[in-house]
Amino acid sequence: MRLMTVDPRALKPNPDPTRRTPATPQADALLLATIKAVGIVQPPIISPQQDGGNSFYIQYGHRRVSQAIAADLAEIEVLVADPETDKDALRALVENVAREGMNPVDLWRSIERLVGLGWTEESIAIALAQSVRQVRKLRLLANVLPAMLDQMARGDMPSEQQLRIIAAAADEEQGEVWKKHKPKKGQPTVSWSEVARALTRTRMYARDASFDDDLAKAYGIVWQEDLFAPANEDSRYTTDVEAFLGAQHEWMANHLPKRGAIIEVNEWGQPKLPAKAERVYGKPGKSDHVGMYLDRSGKVETVAYRVPKPDKKTKGAPAESDDAAAVAKPRPDVTRKGCEMIGDIRTDALHEALGRAPIEEDTLLALLVLAFAGQNVSIASGASDNPYGHARVERHVVRLISQEGKLDFDRETLHQVARSVLSDVLSCRENRSDSGVIARIAGEAIGADAFLPNMGTEEFLSCLSRSALEGACAGTSVLPRPRVKDTRAELVKHFADGQFVHPSALFAPPLETVTAWVGRFSGDTDPDDERDGPSDESDAQAEDTGADDDTPAGFAEAAE
Repeated sequence: MRLMTVDPRALKPNPDPTRRTPATPQADALLLATIKAVGIVQPPIISPQQDGGNSFYIQYGHRRVSQAIAADLAEIEVLVADPETDKDALRALVENVAREGMNPVDLWRSIERLVGLGWTEESIAIALAQSVRQVRKLRLLANVLPAMLDQMARGDMPSEQQLRIIAAAADEEQGEVWKKHKPKKGQPTVSWSEVARALTRTRMYARDASFDDDLAKAYGIVWQEDLFAPANEDSRYTTDVEAFLGAQHEWMANHLPKRGAIIEVNEWGQPKLPAKAERVYGKPGKSDHVGMYLDRSGKVETVAYRVPKPDKKTKGAPAESDDAAAVAKPRPDVTRKGCEMIGDIRTDALHEALGRAPIEEDTLLALLVLAFAGQNVSIASGASDNPYGHARVERHVVRLISQEGKLDFDRETLHQVARSVLSDVLSCRENRSDSGVIARIAGEAIGADAFLPNMGTEEFLSCLSRSALEGACAGTSVLPRPRVKDTRAELVKHFADGQFVHPSALFAPPLETVTAWVGRFSGDTDPDDERDGPSDESDAQAEDTGADDDTPAGFAEAAE
């Protein structure tokens, strides 16, 4: 290099500048003040034009030259360098990075230029005092839509997580999403979170795979590296979910242990054990079974379970007599679907009564205590060794807590919270939320029968047996018809503007049911031993075996 003095106005800008995103006005103002006070401390570097003329272009130092012109300097000292393309490219990049942090897009473009000149990622990382991983991250911008790059070059950068999602998407997908989310006129920034959300695809990670590389190749799985993940973990992933799960299933089928089986999972990702099987939480025994399943992340998990042995007493039991076999199993008055409908109807009426019916204070407190004895309630307490479940009433109880963390409420708020808690806890539905007989006792106590809707509808009446349907005709002008379908249609028409409630839907439970329930918990019997027993009504109802609507009366029982 040689030092020479030139007029800064005679220098031409570099046709391929390293910094394309302009520096901030504050940085330019500071540089101008420095030049006016002490001049240019470090001379810009210039190179002669490639065409052999007498003009020079700025290798690097554009800001110093422009601010020297702004300071009205007639001449400045510059260094004239021989053109060495690859070294000049690296020199310009390092010089810009060292002086002021470059925009990531400009930095990526410079890195790509060096890669094109034969520089490796490792050598670029050493020259920039950066990690190879950081260089690879920046090179992900090569996979970003040019229109998005232009937006990022203006200083509107997504987060690393969002950039990773965008770069992993195909150009076509990016283009479609950009059409919907690109900034409108007068809008300087983009909602990168919405862009990333629209491009998000499910990832299955190699660290969760049990299969080997051979099986991965057989299913056409190509791993991609998540460059934004921590350096000390296996970040390879694939978005081909179907292939990943297929390889996992084949691996499980080839590695099933003795007494092992592949089992399905429910909607919450929990294993679905065979009927009557009990999960084994401790060390499984020799006769226990092992189930293999895939969790929500696609990882192979195992669960041990125990299948009860068949009752040996029934093995040698005498066969039923011909007379007993000839007796057909009677159809229940209400089918299983009807029982489920009754459970839903009861619950809705109970909740409406809890919200609107007048309730005495003593009754309200008694109901609250009663509710927490429901079989659908599970409370994690320091006095219990049961670690599972909580009664989710916190969202109501917080209304009784002041901002100072004290228990502070008025009577009206207390009543509202108590009614809300009861509505959350008490249930007559035929699923895991069923409170059992105590919900019916509560409903009868507050007059919830008055809130039951008209059940004289086609949907409910179709759940009744012939005898129950004909019993519903009592006290009405409707006469039973030869066909069940016709009887039901007349009843629907009769109750269209009236009110029909099936007796089995009333809240008051049979006295013997209440007595049996009280007896279970009033003696020396441990309640925990009875916790999983059948409900008071489950054994009384059989599965739906209803006769066809068009079956004549004389053939109904035979059809059943």
